[in-house]
Amino acid sequence: MTINHVVIWIDHKEAHILYYDSSLNQLIKSQSNHPHVHHKANEIGSGKALEDRKYFHSVICAVAIVNEILVMGPGSAKIEFLKFVALHEPILSKKIIGVETCDHPTDPQIIAFAKKYFHRIDKLLPINAE
Repeated sequence: MTINHVVIWIDHKEAHILYYDSSLNQLIKSQSNHPHVHHKANEIGSGKALEDRKYFHSVICAVAIVNEILVMGPGSAKIEFLKFVALHEPILSKKIIGVETCDHPTDPQIIAFAKKYFHRIDKLLPINAE
């Protein structure tokens, strides 16, 4: 079974995998125990939490059968996820059609946004004439 559209809302703690045209929605939580980190003056380190490879890999596995992916989230986790996908799954990286910044919407709000987003994208795609 191939699913056409999925939206991933991701931060450093959890990822909501919401399928636009199915009810197979998933919640994947990070196993990382890194607290929210802020850089402070006169301290060593970048002040950023390390990426959780197992967490990102779980998200990748959840969307392997999807044709188009929209990635959403509040902070840098979505960009770290995009870099991870580009490095480890370049074929899946080509299926990511958009990245949007948003805070912490509910799952129905995410789906409503995704419906409008995918509708707009589908209108822009050329129609295959056979």
